[in-house]
Amino acid sequence: MKVSVLRRKEPDKEPYWESFSYDGPEENTVAGLLDYINYNDDIINDKGEKTTRIGWECSCMQGMCGACAMIVNDRPVLACEAFLKDFEGQEITLKPLSRFPVIHDLIVDRSGIHESLKENNVYIGEYRPPEDKDFEQDYTSAKCLKCGLCIEVCPRYTDGRKFYGAPFANDCYLVASRNREKSGEISEAYDEHFKSECAYDLACMKICPMGIKLTASMKKLNTLKRETGENS
Repeated sequence: MKVSVLRRKEPDKEPYWESFSYDGPEENTVAGLLDYINYNDDIINDKGEKTTRIGWECSCMQGMCGACAMIVNDRPVLACEAFLKDFEGQEITLKPLSRFPVIHDLIVDRSGIHESLKENNVYIGEYRPPEDKDFEQDYTSAKCLKCGLCIEVCPRYTDGRKFYGAPFANDCYLVASRNREKSGEISEAYDEHFKSECAYDLACMKICPMGIKLTASMKKLNTLKRETGENS
């Protein structure tokens, strides 16, 4: 199997394609494939040339951390959940997510997701749950990995300066539901950086590896706004 990787040695360097031959286990995932290629001290590309290890991130290898998010054959996925058997007979192409600054090879800087939350004080503070707590929706929303796959497919996301995308909206709901005294402040940030710009394409929900129903969070956040006297 031929594997082509869009590589970049440093953020300010031009990207380039480099290909490798993979003859490892067929039941592997893309994450396992990268581990297999990087295993030996001497990494050889398909031209027989010695090269460097492919840069990529991983942690749990079980679809629970989001670190291995990348683009496989033009589809944003978690590498640990993309099985080679699903690409049988095809060349595998690996690229970093395009909506984030590239650090090295397939490693991108997703800190912007967290910075947008910090800048708008989207944090719980003192936990003050209401009596009618919706534990099911909170539990589902709390599964967000901040992997960036939803941002990658969002038709409205550009540079992240105005529109922050689905992870921001999801956390706005979580914080507002756990501390209603902050719901007014959170609602303003949500309206400015998500609601006013969202195209409701729902590509984010379709791609989410955790199956988070963002529309449910949005609906409940609007309900919280009404309950606390805010305009929806």
